[in-house]
Amino acid sequence: MSPLFTTPFDRDSTASEVVADADLSGRRVIVTGATSGIGVETARVLAARGAEVTLAVRRPDAGEQVATELREATGNDAIHVAALDVSDLDSVRAFSSSWQGPLHVLVNNAGIMMPPELERGIGGHELQFSTNYLGHFALALGLHRALAAADGARLVSVSSSGHLFSPVVFDDLDFRFRPYDALTAYGQSKTAEVLLAVEAHRRWADDGITANALHPGAIATNLQRHTGGLKTPEPYRKSVEQGAATTVFLAGSPLVEGIGGRYFDDVNEAPVVPSRPNRLGVPGVAGYALDPGNAERLWELADSIVR
Repeated sequence: MSPLFTTPFDRDSTASEVVADADLSGRRVIVTGATSGIGVETARVLAARGAEVTLAVRRPDAGEQVATELREATGNDAIHVAALDVSDLDSVRAFSSSWQGPLHVLVNNAGIMMPPELERGIGGHELQFSTNYLGHFALALGLHRALAAADGARLVSVSSSGHLFSPVVFDDLDFRFRPYDALTAYGQSKTAEVLLAVEAHRRWADDGITANALHPGAIATNLQRHTGGLKTPEPYRKSVEQGAATTVFLAGSPLVEGIGGRYFDDVNEAPVVPSRPNRLGVPGVAGYALDPGNAERLWELADSIVR
C-alpha cells in the first residue's frame, strides 16, 4: 500500500491559504451548488487566483446576486452563472450539451442532507442518492469530453464523513425493503460520491483527468435545514473558509497534480479505518468507499440509469 499523501496544511488552514501560490489564470472551473456555504467560498477563492468560474446553480437569480458580489470581491469579471439542477436529468443534459470548450475543474459540490421522509428523484431512486450521486455522475459523464480536452483536468467530489454510516447497499438502494432512515440514506449517497471519484480516476486517467473525493468538515450551512441546524460541538466545527479548504486544494493546488482516486480530510489524504471512529474529528475513510469492485459496479449501474 502506498503511503498517505500529506501536505503542509491541516484542519485550521483556509481555502485562501492552501492555494496562495497558485496561478489559475486560463483555467475554467464549474462549481455546482455555489449560491451558499462552502460552494460560494470555493468559487470566490478560485476566482481570486485567476480562474474563470461558472456557478452552476438551481436558482440563477440567486446565482447572479452571488456572482455580482464575487466579481466585486475578487476583481475577476470572468464569473458566470448557469442553470443546473442536479436532481433533474433534463437539466443536467441541457447544461452539459451547452458547455463549449475545455473544462479544467469540475467541483461536484451541490447536495441535500437527510430529508425526514422518503422521497424519490431520478428514475424513482431515493432522493439523496439521486441528487448527491446520480445527478453528479450524469454531469461528469456529459462533460467528459470537455474535461479530456483540458489536458490535465480535475474532478472534485464533495463527500462527507457521513459516508461512514453506510456503504452502498446494492440490493436495496432505494429503501424498498428497508425502513427509510435519513442518516443511512445520506451515508449511502456520500459513499457513492467517493466511489464516483475512484472509478472516474481509473477510467479517465489516460485522458489526463484526475478525480478525488473529500470531507469538508462540520460547517454550519443551509445543508442542515432538515436537521434543525448543525449539531456538532463547537470545538469540532470549521468556519466556511476552513471548510472550503480541502475542496479548493484538490481543485487548484499544484501539489496534488497527478494524484487521484483518493479521499481527503483536513487537506490531507485520510487513512482507511476498520470501523467508524468513536469520537469526533478523527479523519478516516471506510474501505468500502475506496473498493475498486464497488466503484466499478456502481458506475455500471449508474450508467444504465442515466443513459
